[in-house]
Amino acid sequence: MIFRAIGLMSGTSLDGLDICFAEFEKNNQNWSFDIVRAETIPYSKSWENRLRNSIYLSAEDLLALHSEYGFYLGNAVKEFIDRHSLQNIDLISSHGHTVFHQPEKKFTLQIGDGRAIKITTQIPVVYDFRLQDVLMGGNGAPLVPIGDELLFSNYDACINIGGFSNISLRLNNSRIAFDIAPVNIVLNRLAQEFNQDYDFNGDLAKKGKIHDDLLKKLNALPFYRQSPPKSLGIEWCNENIFPLFNEIHSLDVLSTYTEHAAVQISSVLQNYNLKSVLFTGGGTHNQFLIEKIREKINSQIIVPERELIDYKESLIFALMGILKLNNEINVFASTTGSSSDHSSGLII
Repeated sequence: MIFRAIGLMSGTSLDGLDICFAEFEKNNQNWSFDIVRAETIPYSKSWENRLRNSIYLSAEDLLALHSEYGFYLGNAVKEFIDRHSLQNIDLISSHGHTVFHQPEKKFTLQIGDGRAIKITTQIPVVYDFRLQDVLMGGNGAPLVPIGDELLFSNYDACINIGGFSNISLRLNNSRIAFDIAPVNIVLNRLAQEFNQDYDFNGDLAKKGKIHDDLLKKLNALPFYRQSPPKSLGIEWCNENIFPLFNEIHSLDVLSTYTEHAAVQISSVLQNYNLKSVLFTGGGTHNQFLIEKIREKINSQIIVPERELIDYKESLIFALMGILKLNNEINVFASTTGSSSDHSSGLII
């Protein structure tokens, strides 16, 4: 059976909207995929600022943004479909943009109303994937391990380096997953102090020096000693990361934080004694960061073609929508900590 779906992903690093149109085929219990078309639509400065500051909006203004951003997503997809003359699309699967994520308080919010996407495109939409898991006692994250299990199980583990780095792997015959550390959500903000959207190849970080005291404080944060499942949000960074940067030169902060991210990622790889690890996500393009990780581990780091690096998450959300449409499990309790495996998302 062949399914054709579009996956939408807006990451916390605010690089832009990832759109991935893919075909999936299921033979018996085995899934395969083909990415047909994929693009990143950069956010305008206005949209970037509005999404970045959405956490500070009043309830009324946030609800307005929820609807407006939904129509933005719908129009972006409609233009993508027209531009590539795509046909016979079974569904659109949208992650939305995360504003709040506090699973310990039983809430998470991804804005971008799926009903607005459906109204604009006239194509079935699956959205709001995280909240059901949070209400079931889970972290609502990471969700992509379902795709790692069904599409990439030939690797010992999969690591995504985006706004946050996360890992999924099989342990004792079940898949576990958890967030490792903030990465681009911190590095991008620091790079912007030098009028750069991000630290290309880690070139800025290379010019700085590691600040030993700051590195010790970062590595000592209690989150890193917690057992999985566990997840991170911007609120945690605002409380625990950014206050540590006061009165230190930004180049040194960039260098130190890059080292910190490498330390945390390599530590996880060593702890689980992994041999082959698939690396994807925008942070994989940061050659300086990847070199630092390679220096600290014995694992084989597999960096795939650029298309998979950039669109693996939107690809997997497309698959999650298909699974939901078929009422199949798309969230593992073993990765999020929820009370049971389940099929999450709202269908419109």
